[in-house]
Amino acid sequence: MNGETVRLINRPYQEIVDDVLTAIVGGVVNEPILFDIKSDFYPLAEPAQDVRGITGMRNGQPHTFLKEIDFLFSLGDNAVEWQVEGTLPDDDTVFYVDYFRRNSSSPLSDINVGSVTRTLSEAVSREISTVYEQINAAYLAAFIDTASGKSLDLVVSILGVQRKTKEFAVGLVTFFRDPNSVGNITIPENVLLSTTKGEANFQTSQLRTLQVGQLRIDVPVRAADDFRGEAGKVAAGAITQMVQPIAGIARITNFDATFLGAEDESDDDLRARAKAALRSLGKATIAALTRVIFEGNGKLTELWDPNSPPAKRATLGTVSLLIEAEPERFPSLRAAVEETRAAGVQATVIARYVYFKPRALVTIAAGLTAAGKLQVVDDIIAALQEYVDSLSSGHPAVGADLLSSIKEVDDVTDAQIVDVMTWRSDVGQPGAASLIDSVVTAVEGTGADDKAALRAAITVALTEMPPLTPTNSRIPDRSFVQGPTGQRATDDEIENADFKVVAEYQGQQWWVVLDIAPADIVLRESE
Repeated sequence: MNGETVRLINRPYQEIVDDVLTAIVGGVVNEPILFDIKSDFYPLAEPAQDVRGITGMRNGQPHTFLKEIDFLFSLGDNAVEWQVEGTLPDDDTVFYVDYFRRNSSSPLSDINVGSVTRTLSEAVSREISTVYEQINAAYLAAFIDTASGKSLDLVVSILGVQRKTKEFAVGLVTFFRDPNSVGNITIPENVLLSTTKGEANFQTSQLRTLQVGQLRIDVPVRAADDFRGEAGKVAAGAITQMVQPIAGIARITNFDATFLGAEDESDDDLRARAKAALRSLGKATIAALTRVIFEGNGKLTELWDPNSPPAKRATLGTVSLLIEAEPERFPSLRAAVEETRAAGVQATVIARYVYFKPRALVTIAAGLTAAGKLQVVDDIIAALQEYVDSLSSGHPAVGADLLSSIKEVDDVTDAQIVDVMTWRSDVGQPGAASLIDSVVTAVEGTGADDKAALRAAITVALTEMPPLTPTNSRIPDRSFVQGPTGQRATDDEIENADFKVVAEYQGQQWWVVLDIAPADIVLRESE
């Protein structure tokens, strides 16, 4: 809202009184005249006995001008004469004149203070002023910036936002600056935070700015909608995760436990939270992509887009999102991002997954039909999938457990895992193929005979290659299959099921994902 629309009707009480009194004695009320700074005289439409008052705009605000100071009434010219040294209306704005007609036939003439006419007029004007205020209150109650109390609750309910009561735990979360960051860092309202294991979620309730040279800042938080009451009470140090990373913030924590018993959410906090929700409802924004990932029980861990810092800057028209989510949720999260992204923008969704393909030689009971053998294969894959689904982030797939899952299938008499192939998701670390592509690109424009230029181009490609954004590709990496010593498992260790598919890489916890097809299982009948 701006200054012209912040009030539907702006009629102060005293102005209403003056208009009523002027009308009662047969005068003219609010005759509009356009002010031109080049002119001093403004004739009135009808012969006037005297001017009662003038209102208009001064410096963009309503103003009442003073007779004998700002203007004079020239009886001979029947005009308003503005004084050069007085206060003048804004140029090219309309001012309104109240004046008495020369030949008024009104029987009422006494409008002095204390007269019956004035007393009744003031009483009527008070009621009119009250009605104007009620109209304004109803008008302002429809806007998020001006509504308050119950009216604000009704306005934000359109967005599905409800006022947080004292039943929602509150606290302070400290945001720490990344030592490599520069400039001010703004932490907006409604930033989603979570405990280390995701037991409870929180939202920042007020905007804060980490100034240059400031290493940390405390930000008020309140429990999210699904964590009312005791569910929002967490111990000190529990809040450590940002659902959407903020550039320049290295880590977060709460030094004190969250607690109940605070006041209900204020109008200002509710208004800010509703605006943040409104921004996230629009499609094709980072906030919208973050929202759909969070609603799908995922967590946005890293982001590459054209506005990111140089280390994570993507090309125009692309955005890459690294999420933390169970493998079974990944397809739905990727579909949600595809529905929300802007048309023409390529959105890449990746997660820290280790894909593994076990190949097994399985002995089954003799005499099974062809359909029965196919059913056994499907049951083996289902048993392996059930085991892998039970694993959490960072938990390895143990070879002995995989083999046990296969042997527990009906009609399986014996089994042996003969090979395991593994891949990892491309999450932005340059792999061999990416490095080769970078070198080829660097030397394409270099003459083959210019060895110095060729050496310089290769050196740049190897030492100054910019960070690569993630892709949907998988990078082969057999080092995830490890034996008892922690080294790459040998063939004998794999065949003896004395191995595990690890779920950690470069200090990060990953998820193991089963990637197996019926062709990877070879059946043979027992003798």
